[in-house]
Amino acid sequence: MKKIYANATDALDGLLHDGMLIAAGGFGLCGIPELLLQAIKEAGTKNLTFASNNAGVDDFGIGILLQTRQVRKMMSSYVGENDTFMQQYLSGDLELEFNPQGTLAERMRAGGAGIPGFYTKTGYGTQIAEGKEVKEFDGEPYILERGIFADLSIVKAWKADETGNAIFRKTARNFNPPAAMCGRTCVMEVEEIVPTGSLDPDCIHLPGIYVHRLIQGEHEKRIEKRTLREG
Repeated sequence: MKKIYANATDALDGLLHDGMLIAAGGFGLCGIPELLLQAIKEAGTKNLTFASNNAGVDDFGIGILLQTRQVRKMMSSYVGENDTFMQQYLSGDLELEFNPQGTLAERMRAGGAGIPGFYTKTGYGTQIAEGKEVKEFDGEPYILERGIFADLSIVKAWKADETGNAIFRKTARNFNPPAAMCGRTCVMEVEEIVPTGSLDPDCIHLPGIYVHRLIQGEHEKRIEKRTLREG
């Protein structure tokens, strides 16, 4: 099965359609599939729903798709640092489904494992629980959360072999593995593709069975907030 594609546009060919649900890796500005997001912007696909920890910033990450109003809904746990997000949400142009951070990660992981729903205590008694089934276990209330089954997953790894076995570097591991797992098709961008068999099997963070298409590219190394010690 051919997995390596020349660029992000080629890797997304035939996968995009209006109104689709996309699971995207990344946390803040770390581990964002920036090349694939740029290709989605250029494709003009619209009315998108994104399951992602956050929406990047105004000019980076999912933020570039907010600028072009290609995103209809965000399923997120953090929405700060993005003025465009705030303006569109407050004006009613952008739908928002808040998720506790661990719940969002588990919803993705559950989808990848074929689990349609699970119970958690997180969010019980808050707005998060509104409209959700409540069940008691050992005398404690839990709310039902649904697994996320995305049409497409887009993620970024540090290194992968030709079959898609991937390693994420440090905190860029964040939401990328569960996001990759929950999509019907997963497209991954990496900084380096190495020959099959050259990676230590004990160091693989995401097995290649979850990865359908793969690209290598140059990535921008951004710092979300720079803090300097006074001299």
